[in-house]
Amino acid sequence: MVKKERIPRPMPIGEKIAWILLDAVILYYLLRVGFLTHPDARGVGTHEQLGMPPCSWPILYDMPCPTCGVTTATSYLLHLHPVRAFLTQPFGMLLALSSILTVIASLGHLIRGESLLFRLSKWNWGWILLAWTLLLLLSWWWKVETWH
Repeated sequence: MVKKERIPRPMPIGEKIAWILLDAVILYYLLRVGFLTHPDARGVGTHEQLGMPPCSWPILYDMPCPTCGVTTATSYLLHLHPVRAFLTQPFGMLLALSSILTVIASLGHLIRGESLLFRLSKWNWGWILLAWTLLLLLSWWWKVETWH
C-alpha cells in the first residue's frame, strides 16, 4: 500500500495571532510560577506567593478542592522536581507539562507556517476531555487521600 503524503495546510493570520497570544499567556504564567515561587512543602498554597488569597475550600470543608496543589505541582516541575510535582498533584504536573508542550508545538507550527488547528481538528476531543476529567477526579482523590 502506498502511503498518501499529507499536504500541510497553511496557517492563516488569525490562527498565528491566536497562537502567539496563547503562547504569551502560557509563558507568562509559567515564568511567573517558575521565577516568583518556591514550591510550598504543604503541597498547596504556592499560589499565595503570587498575591492570591488562600483557597477557601480547605477552610470550609476541611479537605482540598479539585485543583488544590496545581500551582505547587507546576512550581515543582519548573524547579526540575517532576516526581515531587506528580506526587503533589498529578493533574497539575500533567497540565503544566502539556502547557509547555503546547508552546513548543505551536512555535514549531508557526515557524513552518502549518496550521496546528487543522492537525488538532483530527484528534478525538471527546475522549481527550473524558481522559482529562478522569485525571482531574483521580488527582483530587489522591490529594484527599494524602491530605495532611
